[in-house]
Amino acid sequence: MSQTPPEADTRDTDTRPIAVSEGVQGSGVDTGAAQAQALAGLLTVLDLQPDPDQGDDVFVGQSQPQPWGRVFGGQVLAQSITAAQKTVDADRPIHSMHGYFLRAGDPNYPITFAVERLRDGHSFSARRTHALQHGRPILSMIASFQEPAEGLDHAEPMPDVPGPQTLPTIAQRYASVAGGSGRYWFRQRPMDLRHVEEPVFLEACRDGGTTQHVWMKAVGDLPDDPRLHAAVLAYASDYGMLEPVLRRHGRAWATPGMRAASLDHAMWFHRPARADSWLLNVQTRSTPLTARWWRPWPRKGCSASRRQEQPPGASGRDVSASVAAGRLTMRQSIASGERPPDRPRRRGDRGPDPVRA
Repeated sequence: MSQTPPEADTRDTDTRPIAVSEGVQGSGVDTGAAQAQALAGLLTVLDLQPDPDQGDDVFVGQSQPQPWGRVFGGQVLAQSITAAQKTVDADRPIHSMHGYFLRAGDPNYPITFAVERLRDGHSFSARRTHALQHGRPILSMIASFQEPAEGLDHAEPMPDVPGPQTLPTIAQRYASVAGGSGRYWFRQRPMDLRHVEEPVFLEACRDGGTTQHVWMKAVGDLPDDPRLHAAVLAYASDYGMLEPVLRRHGRAWATPGMRAASLDHAMWFHRPARADSWLLNVQTRSTPLTARWWRPWPRKGCSASRRQEQPPGASGRDVSASVAAGRLTMRQSIASGERPPDRPRRRGDRGPDPVRA
C-alpha cells in the first residue's frame, strides 16, 4: 500500500468517480448510492476469474481506482487470499497468512494471481500466491488453512469503549470540510469506519497517544460465505495501520510530504467473524515507524490479529502465540527484505511455479 495525498481529486469512492448527485460522503446528499457502488466495486474485484491460458490455479482480477494512483494494498491481500481459497476445500478455512509487498501496483492493469499448492495434509493445507503485473510480483503471500477442530480456547477481554452507534461517521465528523483535498480523505469506502479517538486525517493528535480504536464493518450486507468475509477482513485490515505512529509523533495524514508504504503484512484468523457486523479494530505501535498490531473484536472475543511493518524496516524479532481450534503454535516473524529461496518442486505439486509464471 502506498499513499500520497493529491492536491485535489474528483474520485469519490474506492470504485470509480461519481457525481455529487449520486451521493458523496460529506456532501450533504444521500450517500446510499455511493455506498452501494463502493461495496459492489469491492465484490467485483474479489470475483477473480480463472486464466487457463496461463496454467492451472492462475486467476485474474481487476483493481479499484484510487485517488493516489496505486493499487490499495488491502485489495491485493484480499484477492491473494481469494485466489488461494479457490484451490482449497471449502471445509478448510484460512487461519493465517503472511505477505510481503514487493512493488506498487498499477490500478489501470489487471493483476494475475498464481497459486502454488505447497501441501495438502490430513487437516492442514498451505498455499503460496504471487500477485503479478507485467510479469513481476507485486505481492508474495503464504497462507495456511485448517479443518475446524476442538481445542484450548481463550480470548482477551473486550476493551471498554463507546459503541459504534454512539460515534459519528467520518462524514459527520467533517461535515464542514468540502471540496479540494477533503474529497480525497472523506471519499466513500466500502467499509464504515468510526473512530473512538479523534482521527488524524487533517490534524495531529495532541495527547501523544499510541493506541486508537476504530469500529468498522461493511457498508452493506454481504453474502453468507465465510471465505468472502475472511477476504473482506483482510481488505479492511490495511486501513489506518500507521495512525498510532502518527499519533505518537504528532503527525497527520495531511502533513505536507507525508508518504507511507506497507512492506510486511501478517494476519491470524482465530475465529470466524462477519465483516458486515461491527468489529473493533484496536491499533497500537510497538516501535517508531512500525504499526504492527491489529485486533478486531466482534461483540464477544477476539476474531483475528494482524501485524504490519512499514519502512524503514524494524530490527529484531516478534513472537506471537495462538491457542485456538485445536492448535498451540508459536509464530515468529523476522523483519527482513529478503525472500527465502524457492524449495524444490515435489511429486504431487500442482500448478505453475508462481516465480516463473
